Amino acid sequence: MSSGTQAATGAEYVDGYVPDDDQLAAARARAVDLGCAPLAPGAGGTLRFLAATLGARAVVEVGTGSGVSGLYLLRGMAADGVLTSIDVEPEYQRAARKTFLEAGYPPGRMRLIVGRALDVLPRLTPGGYDLVFVDAARIEYPGYYEQGVALLRRGGIIVFHQVLAGGRVTDPARRDPETLALREVARAIREDDRLVPALLPVGGGLLCATACS
Repeated sequence: MSSGTQAATGAEYVDGYVPDDDQLAAARARAVDLGCAPLAPGAGGTLRFLAATLGARAVVEVGTGSGVSGLYLLRGMAADGVLTSIDVEPEYQRAARKTFLEAGYPPGRMRLIVGRALDVLPRLTPGGYDLVFVDAARIEYPGYYEQGVALLRRGGIIVFHQVLAGGRVTDPARRDPETLALREVARAIREDDRLVPALLPVGGGLLCATACS
């Protein structure tokens, strides 16, 4: 068996470790209809784990999509936790609201904000959030990093999705703006003395960091 086949089999095992239920399957179908790529199950399971470990009561999500990642987050959060999810597409947020309500979460557990995240994030409470998850325009990741870290309480975690970009980030020949932005945010988080970083090889690369000061 080739090493490539082994890697693919490993990734499939990770994504199938905690299989989707009916609510997640429906959310993924909505994502396909909307033309937005849903979070892989392995990455979703990691988000749920992090939210549960933190006992998260206040979470910010940048990039709502059809509600796949939000559903994972809500399932890991405390029973009284509130998910704030930001997206520029009203249609995405309508789909996500349907996902959350069908999964049994009342409207008070979600705050869906239509707008550009770089404009919305500065209006949120500094130091008031347990977890910030970013899955939106990759070229804006450096800006989300600056604003997202400011929202974290001590011990809170920020997570960026798809930072490996299908291997583009590790290819020195790739110099397009999106790849450069991903390299910039990876470097900034690694060198930020306020953070303890880790890069997890799930979901195309989850770049995580906890606020230690």
